[in-house]
Amino acid sequence: MSDDRMAIDWHVARASNRENWEDRVPLHEKAYGISDLEDPGHLSSVIRTDLTALAPFLPNGTVADLDVCHLQCHIGTDTLSLARAGARVTGVDFSPAALSSAARLAEHLGLDATWVETDVLDARAAVEGDFDLVYTSIGTINWLPDLNRWAGQVAGLLRVGGTFYIRDGHPALYAIDEHADVLRLRYPYFSNGEAQVWDEGSTYAGDGTVTHPRTYQWAHPLSDIINSLITAGLQILRMDENSTLPWKFSPRMVEVSGGFAWPEAERDLLPCTYTIIARKP
Repeated sequence: MSDDRMAIDWHVARASNRENWEDRVPLHEKAYGISDLEDPGHLSSVIRTDLTALAPFLPNGTVADLDVCHLQCHIGTDTLSLARAGARVTGVDFSPAALSSAARLAEHLGLDATWVETDVLDARAAVEGDFDLVYTSIGTINWLPDLNRWAGQVAGLLRVGGTFYIRDGHPALYAIDEHADVLRLRYPYFSNGEAQVWDEGSTYAGDGTVTHPRTYQWAHPLSDIINSLITAGLQILRMDENSTLPWKFSPRMVEVSGGFAWPEAERDLLPCTYTIIARKP
């Protein structure tokens, strides 16, 4: 990582980020446990967790027969798990390589899905129709500079009465120095509009390195996330915070049921993820 922050044009940052995510596709195809989906009953661990959280807020407690738009879907393993759970799915991502991978996987598994290549910040204009559920989970909005525009896309994609769901890394976690031998703040929690500059050849899953290591990300405090959704006209139904992650953020994290967590003595000191469920009234 880098401690540097800078003002940068969104289109320049987006181009650099997309090159990086294009490079990740072959690495993640090997690391995401795609072969597990050969079992017709298998759902990704992310989706299993998220469907449990969503169930009280969905008709009949399930995504079956719902129109679902998955924003920032990457190579589609979670999108296709939603399809396997009975949803009619549309996956949205800005990486053509990721969407090609997702389409190949859908065809191989015999699952129906629609794939749309667009920035999530332009999703409403690019995606046809509206949806019962707009879904996004794990490693998403830190790549976006403008949460009000993002939340406007979410609201625009939802039908009246539709549900929005997000689970992601907690902003407090992202402020921690992941390489320190104690819990120590290093990165900004609050946003000043500047991007954090990262130069990392590795990725969060699997071995290998990317050709384009430079990425740009933005800090968003929890208040900004919630207020962007409220400003877009959504009603917050529930918010939760959790002590586990589905990826190993720090070498000091230990594997636990449901993912990774800080050592037990530190586990109740800060949240690792947050979940927000909202509805379009």
